[in-house]
Amino acid sequence: MSALSQKHLLGLKYVTKQDIELIFQTADNFKDILQRPIKKVPSLRDITIANLFFEDSTRTRISFELAEKRLSADTINFTASGSSVKKGETLLDTVRNILAMKVDMIVMRHSSSGAANFLSENISANIVNAGDGTNEHPTQGLLDGYSVREKFGELKGLNYLIIGDIKHSRVAGSDIPLMAKMGAKVKVCGPPTLIPKHIEELGVTYEPNLKKALEWCDVANVLRIQLERMDIKFVPSLREYSLFYGVNKVLLNSINKDISIMHPGPINRGVELNSDVADSKQSLILQQVENGVAIRMAVLYLLAGRA
Repeated sequence: MSALSQKHLLGLKYVTKQDIELIFQTADNFKDILQRPIKKVPSLRDITIANLFFEDSTRTRISFELAEKRLSADTINFTASGSSVKKGETLLDTVRNILAMKVDMIVMRHSSSGAANFLSENISANIVNAGDGTNEHPTQGLLDGYSVREKFGELKGLNYLIIGDIKHSRVAGSDIPLMAKMGAKVKVCGPPTLIPKHIEELGVTYEPNLKKALEWCDVANVLRIQLERMDIKFVPSLREYSLFYGVNKVLLNSINKDISIMHPGPINRGVELNSDVADSKQSLILQQVENGVAIRMAVLYLLAGRA
């Protein structure tokens, strides 16, 4: 197979195992290119991509912009602040106006779950979901899986733990289907108030005790508490959360195995993850950031039909 089964990348629940493997293989090639003195290739030089960010972002936006520049695409960067959205313009009108300028592909982050799916039903351009509400963040899921594959050789049979605010996490929303499709076992850990009901229906098990969960896993992906998505208080305090679910060196040293630590960022140091872990040899966090560019290059390249 040399093409994705989907026209868009809306979520990893929609892609096949073969799609994921093709993205990983394509990212391998682009990662080799990124190690060269000249990191730019002309693969998408006749493609125009609009980056529409209706929510604040640093790593994801910069990673997509860099991936596009490495592929020689023309890019338009849009942020909601200072735009006609503030005057009441709808999402569809905004996008249709941008597409009238002959844009081929949309990369969009939006606070509403399902926004990318809604657009895909109403416009013809390829859409890459860069995060929609509490639903999915598919390129983050892909780069997480790719980083684990790089470390361990394959995902099949690995024990993958996600710690923290599962209820509001679009990263968990993408990591869970990817890991399941690639043959890894997934467990979640966190306060019961931050675990979605019926999580087991996704093929995931729940372990409330952090030390027991860490003793089980090969890799732990630590998530931050997303206070900006909470309209009520789900934990008594950040201090109490850190006491029961914060990952620190003392805790890791009490476990008789080496666990790889991941985090999608931004890190709330001293809350869900201490600096002595985030900056340690066990951490894959900087590898995740580096791999994000290669993964996003692969996704854009494949969706543009260049495979």
